[in-house]
Amino acid sequence: MENYWMPLLGGVLIGLSSSTMLGGLGRITGISGILGVSLSKPSRENNWRYAFLAGLIGGGALLLFLKPGYFDYSLDYPIWQIIGAGLLVGFGTRLGSGCTSGHGVCGLARTSGRSLVATVLFILSGMLMVAVRGIFS
Repeated sequence: MENYWMPLLGGVLIGLSSSTMLGGLGRITGISGILGVSLSKPSRENNWRYAFLAGLIGGGALLLFLKPGYFDYSLDYPIWQIIGAGLLVGFGTRLGSGCTSGHGVCGLARTSGRSLVATVLFILSGMLMVAVRGIFS
């Protein structure tokens, strides 16, 4: 049971931060949208976006400092596959008007039909890719 505490805490923190953002600022916690607007339209009214992104990066840096073992992993794929996968994720995020977690956490919580369809398609696509990868490996 001990292995479930950290993911549970992470889920609670994600839920609390999304609720706080919606209740406090009236904004949806869509990371891809926050990042996209921050990079494309620099302005003072984006200060909350910059602070949010700094908190994400700072939190990761703090965790790396406190628990470096959490970052001890390797990717056994060629660099071209890793870059290609990242580009496909970015393209899919733009095409789907948000990322998997944005639709799954924020969109479903707001009972968005578009987010329900997107989340189901994300999950089905992931299942298909795992099956295809299993067949060819």
